[in-house]
Amino acid sequence: MIKYKKDINNIATLMLDMDNQSNNVINHEIVGAFVPVIKHLQHEKSRKALKGVIITSHKKNFLEGGNLDYLYKSNGAEQILHFTSRLKQLFRDIERPGVPVVAAINGNAIGAGFEMALACHHRIVLDQPKIQVGLPEVNLGLIPGGGSIIRLMWLLGIERAYQVLEEGRLYSPQEALRVGIIDDIAISYEEMQEKAKDWLLKIEEGRRPWDRPQAKIPYGTIDEPATATLIQKLNIQLVKKKQLNFPAEHAILNILAEGSKVSFDAASSIESRYYTELICNNVTKNMIRAFWFDYNAIQSGERRPKGFGKFRPKKIGVIGAGLMGTGIATSCALHGLDVVLKDVSKIVAEQGKRQIERNLTELQQRHEITPEEQKIILNRITATERAELFETCDLVIEAVFENANVKQKVTKEAEEHLDEFAFIGSNTLSIPITKLAAVSNRPENYVGLHFFHPAQQVPLVEIVKGEKTSEETIAKSFDFVKAINKIPIVVRDNWGFYVARVQNTFILESIAMLLEGYPPALIENAGLQAGMQKSGLAFADDIGLELVQGYEYQAAVHYGNTYTQHPAVAALELMIDELGRKGRHAGKGFYEYNPETNNRKIWQELVHHFPTTKNAQDIQQIKLIERLLFAQVIEAAWCLQEGVISTIPEANLGSIYGWGFPPYKGGVIQYVLDYGKANFIERCKFFEQRYGKRFQLPPYLLELKES
Repeated sequence: MIKYKKDINNIATLMLDMDNQSNNVINHEIVGAFVPVIKHLQHEKSRKALKGVIITSHKKNFLEGGNLDYLYKSNGAEQILHFTSRLKQLFRDIERPGVPVVAAINGNAIGAGFEMALACHHRIVLDQPKIQVGLPEVNLGLIPGGGSIIRLMWLLGIERAYQVLEEGRLYSPQEALRVGIIDDIAISYEEMQEKAKDWLLKIEEGRRPWDRPQAKIPYGTIDEPATATLIQKLNIQLVKKKQLNFPAEHAILNILAEGSKVSFDAASSIESRYYTELICNNVTKNMIRAFWFDYNAIQSGERRPKGFGKFRPKKIGVIGAGLMGTGIATSCALHGLDVVLKDVSKIVAEQGKRQIERNLTELQQRHEITPEEQKIILNRITATERAELFETCDLVIEAVFENANVKQKVTKEAEEHLDEFAFIGSNTLSIPITKLAAVSNRPENYVGLHFFHPAQQVPLVEIVKGEKTSEETIAKSFDFVKAINKIPIVVRDNWGFYVARVQNTFILESIAMLLEGYPPALIENAGLQAGMQKSGLAFADDIGLELVQGYEYQAAVHYGNTYTQHPAVAALELMIDELGRKGRHAGKGFYEYNPETNNRKIWQELVHHFPTTKNAQDIQQIKLIERLLFAQVIEAAWCLQEGVISTIPEANLGSIYGWGFPPYKGGVIQYVLDYGKANFIERCKFFEQRYGKRFQLPPYLLELKES
């Protein structure tokens, strides 16, 4: 598990090699394995037979955290506090054997794994772009639990430490060096070992800054006026950015502030208390459920049709060199796939390739790829106007503008050049896949692949199954989406599919509130305070009021005689037909736009067409935030009821990544469990009595198991 050897210079190497695991993982069980090793190192030091220690790995990764199952199911604060105390003691023992310790990081060091590296006196990383290091815990509603918040504060100062922790990013070796969380990089494993030994031979004593008398935290503590002002400024920015919905970020700031005034060990105890409180918090439980359990359920292939071998795409065709097409092409090329980018002319296709180059330049400027990698990735893309170049493609994705005739024409043209094993995906927003596939000679090889703007960034893809789409095509689509490191959710060909259908309820409910006499600013703030990525009226403008209206018209056709028109339709017809305000693309909608800066503000004349009639008592009586969230949850449950989507993990992550449902709630169905099923049902009855049938509960929610 931990292999030990010592050279003639009395430098000991600890080789991490966890038994029966493909990766090294540190969790509550593994911590105990280090105890005899630490005791041996201390004994060696006491008899002056130890000059230094190198910690490295025999596996492809260095070390990663792996406590989420244990923490999620933990039985109360005492158990959590005991775990974090043991972890902290291990890291303190590593940095206090009396000799310097180097982390020779030859693979991923993530979470608690990177915390161990931070406990070492010096960190060297193998300079390979696929290697990542960092502390991403905040993305799960957590904070590091092994003392790393305090270590980073002492190494970087409060402001820089907060930025690293609050962003929760994973860094490439070059980025990590630039940020200051590692000390050196090496071009080979041998050079890394040499650098580690050279550094150890130069260092007389292993003592961290916080264990030295008179040492000070860089750039000051909260007792100093400038730092106190900084903490206040960061807190204001955090509230503005995330309201008060994400306690982990606030905990980080509080730990830095409080911990800067006391000793390292006292500060570490403060961190432990916040850590324990967070683990017991429902927000953390919700986020772990969504971003760990639900994510792994999807990625494990729960919804991938069985019985088909793994599809390994090598070459992809993309039709349409606009923002969506270039975003898809960027995602494919970034993950090693060759891309044929086609448009009506080579000039337009080349313009698209230049947009891809700009996308890659942004990544290069953020040190996510190197200049050399940028050239290699760009060379994978061929810009053309010739459909014949699709003949060696495994998959062609159509990403032209939303017109059925155009989409059918370009995919029919592409199909003529594809072999019998290739398939076609359409990136349509709203047109049924079955309709688009009607002109195909092989409708079983036709599927919806709905990316979200910007396609190179948003990690979700809806795989839409038409009436004749084969199970094999769905399996291939699933493998393709995973190959470009995105999250696949499988959706039935239905009006609005899943994401657009449910997102529309949030937009329509916001518009209905406007029609009822609520102030527009209040409606928008309610959406943001709820934790939505974007407010309802702004969302309507961004996707276009005609599309919002179109989805509701599709619902009317779908449900026929049982359809009840949403009251927001009247407001949409006024905005579109009478006022000619169709959204951002038209330069005017619920907002007005500055053509020079593209900034927006709520249209001043809006109150004349939708007068404010609600008084303070009305506003206090109805919880607007709940109403906005409940509308989405109920529609998502109807999608599960009708088989539009099949699993809770897909519903939850589809809601968060697809249209920006609050991550701290864990997704649409987790929201019900967090709220309490009985309480949710009771509240729905109130909304249904007041606002009508759209708040009617589907049987699915009534039968939902709270476990």
